[in-house]
Amino acid sequence: MLDSLHMLRCQGILKRVTSQFIPINRSVLEQLNTFAKVFQNMYTIVEKGALNSTDYRIFFKNDLGVPISPMHDIPLYADEKNKIMNMIVEIPRWTNAKMEICLKETLNPIKQDVKNGKLRFVANCFPHHGYIWNYGALPQTWENPEVLDEATGCKGDNDPIDVLEIGYRVAKRGEVLKVKILGTVALIDEGETDWKIIVIDVNDPLANQMNDVNDIEKHCPGLLKATIEWFKIYKIPDGKPENQFAFNGEAKPRDFALHIIDEVHQHWQNLVKQEASTGIIWFISFFINYVLYMTIILIQLQIVIFLHKDKSKIE
Repeated sequence: MLDSLHMLRCQGILKRVTSQFIPINRSVLEQLNTFAKVFQNMYTIVEKGALNSTDYRIFFKNDLGVPISPMHDIPLYADEKNKIMNMIVEIPRWTNAKMEICLKETLNPIKQDVKNGKLRFVANCFPHHGYIWNYGALPQTWENPEVLDEATGCKGDNDPIDVLEIGYRVAKRGEVLKVKILGTVALIDEGETDWKIIVIDVNDPLANQMNDVNDIEKHCPGLLKATIEWFKIYKIPDGKPENQFAFNGEAKPRDFALHIIDEVHQHWQNLVKQEASTGIIWFISFFINYVLYMTIILIQLQIVIFLHKDKSKIE
């Protein structure tokens, strides 16, 4: 998986160097690698321009202050073993501005979508106000517009896969949440496949009780029905017809959703390998990210050398 490939390379380099030059206890090495992983999962945002303007942007930085792309540099998995994923929050619940990761600009900032020269807002469709969940995307995913989705019979929409976070808290724009996958629904938006992955923040009080799509109705009665209704009608105020769903609007379970995520992650991998036609999606952030990983390696080596020298003095 590409999201762990860089770390695997870092670990390999570190192991070769330490085994060749420095005798080191395996537990110390594991602690250093754990430190590096935690260190890489810290992100900050920089807002530029005025909110609700065409100049507004949210840029992302890692903990070293290095600019990164939320699309390419934040890993899909926060915890691959337990299938916990990172979610980029684009639109907080109960807000109306249509924000999205911009694939046409360097470093892929979050910006407000513009159509026909006007900023896009979703209408309030009674009884709902704005978006009814925290809305965002999974990094390192891509719905390929050149590939027919076998499940829906339609091609992808050329965006990272969308996420609906249903926890109690109103998240912040640009926040990176660790989320548990519960299920998915397949919107057919103007003839394109537009998967909506339903998740819950792992820190939500209900997270431990919600493990699959059936648990949503049990703990949040009416939410799935409201979700289908919202996506059907939200474009009607703009003069467009109702949206359609694959599977007659049936929400698919967790395992199905994980399979879809694997597919769009593979599309992203093909994209960065330039095996797919990329249009004008930018990849400059990969070089920046490589420099970050090499910096972390040097920090690890300095700590190892310091510990080795300190141990030699004691002996």
